[in-house]
Amino acid sequence: MTRRNLRIAVGVVVAAAALYAPYYFGPSINQELSRALYFAIAAMGLNLLTGFNGQVSIGHGAFFGVGAFTTAILMDSYSWTFELTIPVAALLAALVGVAVGVPALRVRGLYLALVTLGLAVLFPRLGQRFIEGTGGVALIRPSRRGFDSLIDGLANDQWQYLETLAIAALLFLLAWNLTRSRVGRAMIAVRDQEVAASTVGISIARVKVGTFALSAAYAGVAGSLSVMIDRAADATDPILAFRNSIEFLVAVVIGGAATIAGPAVGALVLILLRRETNGLIEGKEMLSPAIFGAALIAMIFVLPGGVVGGLRKLTDRVLPEHPRPKENP
Repeated sequence: MTRRNLRIAVGVVVAAAALYAPYYFGPSINQELSRALYFAIAAMGLNLLTGFNGQVSIGHGAFFGVGAFTTAILMDSYSWTFELTIPVAALLAALVGVAVGVPALRVRGLYLALVTLGLAVLFPRLGQRFIEGTGGVALIRPSRRGFDSLIDGLANDQWQYLETLAIAALLFLLAWNLTRSRVGRAMIAVRDQEVAASTVGISIARVKVGTFALSAAYAGVAGSLSVMIDRAADATDPILAFRNSIEFLVAVVIGGAATIAGPAVGALVLILLRRETNGLIEGKEMLSPAIFGAALIAMIFVLPGGVVGGLRKLTDRVLPEHPRPKENP
């Protein structure tokens, strides 16, 4: 079997399993799988920025929150249908991304990470200051009827999973095409050799700001989908945006940075691992985050290149590439 055939076979199996999953599992598992899908979208956006373009961000929880509150406010206050709010959420998150990306051109590396960290910390404070939802706090819960299934015969949890899956598949396909296009090659060139990229005519500022905007748009879509799955947009927790930002980055690292499948694999591992470690030791709930963190550290230690990187190494051993024979002149 060739590598191409192996990739096709794995893709078919994964697609079939993803489509069959909502009919096999119950509502609780379907909700967790849906949560993993919107996490994968946010992680893919961060992967475009950090993995392919080399800009480190710890502030994507803020873009995620912008998307969530855009959807929640439009549905709760203006009676928009959920699907119509998704592109608006993406657009507003992208605009915030541009607003952050332009001044971020002056910094890089750890300094950029600190700037975006400040954004993640600032977002809940701004939400608490300017957003007034249920009970006078920064919490908005749209009506459940706004997320009901649009197809007869599909339960609400099945419909929400399949809708999230369809959007995730579309955005991952977009990322796959982008990274193989001229724009994607420019992103990678800026990451690897910024000076050399500028000498061949690549606009460093345009590539960096554009990638920041696209990355933020992905996070905005994920935030919008989270309102459907979690039923709320919440800024009452001062560390929620920061925690989301860290978990998006962890999903990228676990799955494999600068890969297309990595963010999806990392998000699934992250969500399921968090589910399994939550309340693992009865009566000692405070130990759950420690167990969760230890499991993540062990996984990164065993697979430093991420799950996808580890699978690639395994494939190289099982199916090594044979050099093509030289043609006789």
